[in-house]
Amino acid sequence: MSDPTQSGDTPQQHPTDEVALFAPAPPDRGSSPVAVWVVAGLVVLAIVAGLIVAGRKGTTAPLNSIQPLAPYSATLPLSKLAMSESTSLSGGKSTFIDGHVQNTGSQTVTGVTVQVLFRNDVEMPPQVETLPLTLIRTREPYIDTQPISATPLKPGDEREFRLIFETLPTNWNMQMPEIHVIHVETR
Repeated sequence: MSDPTQSGDTPQQHPTDEVALFAPAPPDRGSSPVAVWVVAGLVVLAIVAGLIVAGRKGTTAPLNSIQPLAPYSATLPLSKLAMSESTSLSGGKSTFIDGHVQNTGSQTVTGVTVQVLFRNDVEMPPQVETLPLTLIRTREPYIDTQPISATPLKPGDEREFRLIFETLPTNWNMQMPEIHVIHVETR
């Protein structure tokens, strides 16, 4: 008879196979320690908490709702209002409101924010646009504007301004919109 260890039916075992079979498992290098996951979770929680706190800066009204007039607005009359339009080569249309602003108060004005109310004839609330008042710096070769902070309005100063609108409401009644001074920065 033949030796069963030499038969082709049974696998041959080597002494090293038995040792490897009962040896402890090598450490798994692909998993991260629990401490790393805890630290990562704390960082994510801190970021989420920071975003929540930053989102609650105060109870400011949305920019598309009509804001009250700024206290200093009575000393900044807007006059000589005129509207114009321009079409770009790409087919876009811009609408401009030009005018004069005068500082009749006793403080130097470094910034003005206005709300422009585009009324309609269908008894719907007006579209409200909130934007900074920009002063006209030059008129040649084209009209160039700059923020008021670049050349503040001293008491008694009068300057030309321009408001630029890229889109207007479709139901606007095409009348001159109302312009309200809602925020004034002074020094």
